[in-house]
Amino acid sequence: MGEYKNQAYNYAYLSIDKIADEGWKQEFNMSIDFISRIIGLIIFGSLGVWLGVYLSDIVGGLVELWASVLGLMGVLVGLVLSPYIIVRPTKAFRAKLRQISARTLFFGIIGLILGLLISVLISFPLAALSEPLNRWLPLISAVFLGYFGIYIFVSRQNDVFSFWKSLSGATDQDGARSGSNKSVRQILLDTSVIIDGRIADIARTGFLSGELLIPGFVLNELQYIADSSDNLRRQRGRRGLEVLAQMQKDPLIPVNISDIDVEGSRQVDDKLVILAKQLRVPVLTNDFNLNRVAELQGVTILNINELANAVKAVYLPGEVLPVRVIQEGRESGQGVGYLDDGTMVVVQGGNNSIGIEMNTVVTKVLQTAAGRMIFARIENSK
Repeated sequence: MGEYKNQAYNYAYLSIDKIADEGWKQEFNMSIDFISRIIGLIIFGSLGVWLGVYLSDIVGGLVELWASVLGLMGVLVGLVLSPYIIVRPTKAFRAKLRQISARTLFFGIIGLILGLLISVLISFPLAALSEPLNRWLPLISAVFLGYFGIYIFVSRQNDVFSFWKSLSGATDQDGARSGSNKSVRQILLDTSVIIDGRIADIARTGFLSGELLIPGFVLNELQYIADSSDNLRRQRGRRGLEVLAQMQKDPLIPVNISDIDVEGSRQVDDKLVILAKQLRVPVLTNDFNLNRVAELQGVTILNINELANAVKAVYLPGEVLPVRVIQEGRESGQGVGYLDDGTMVVVQGGNNSIGIEMNTVVTKVLQTAAGRMIFARIENSK
């Protein structure tokens, strides 16, 4: 009971923090909206007054009337349109920036700086040209070379990064000799693979090289499942949270729970695929549907079920296997047993030997979508 109470308290604290965070975001957005309206009111009101004075000079007389009417119209336009002119584009720009990985953003900035530096060098001979070329060509070259620098460095960031690593290869080798792990590879974890639980044992063996990245929306889905009214779903969610807590406490498993999010999508699987494409990292899962959808979109998938099938021992026809028959098979005269790794063995003539361990001879091995199935007969039987 004490453990469930602690989990309930943790869920309550997470919910309170989430509500407080959402409230803070709404308050911040409201303040930005209000400030933008005030700024728009001042700017458009001033433009209206200036336009009224200008028109009164053209028409003649009634300066106060023109300035007052157009100034009031400018104030109204500023109040109504300012959020759409200032806030909405800013939000869209921020959302786009959140979708760009840190490495892509870094190389984009480097490309922009180098492009602008080259444009500065070119602007000196261009400034010696005649009018109006000396005025417009430096500006055009700055825009073109800045964009060209961003495009080159972003599109070839993997090559640039590999080249940089090759230049610092000696340093990396020294770090490897000293036992330091400088791998920056990340692996995205799906909700299903955390609930499955085998990820902790696999990561502990060291076969997964890199950092296990759990986005905030995956953690939120785990919490939602753990709070479900359905008893089975609630147990699965709590199991996933316990597995995650165990991995965090294990110093051999690098785990990173990030608040990174994907805008424009609500489904967790869609967010995982989009995030994997943005970060250029694989997704670790055992969800068949996510596996197929991600592969169609060019995302690398690490499937635990495929790994489990791959590491099962290979048996050839004629080999002898000790098997305990535990039940009858579908066909007449068949008995069914299981190996230690869960592989099903169908024993011909084993229906009369239920509960008995015997030596069997492999006759055929069948690979199915559910796994490997072995057909055998009792040793010394024809």
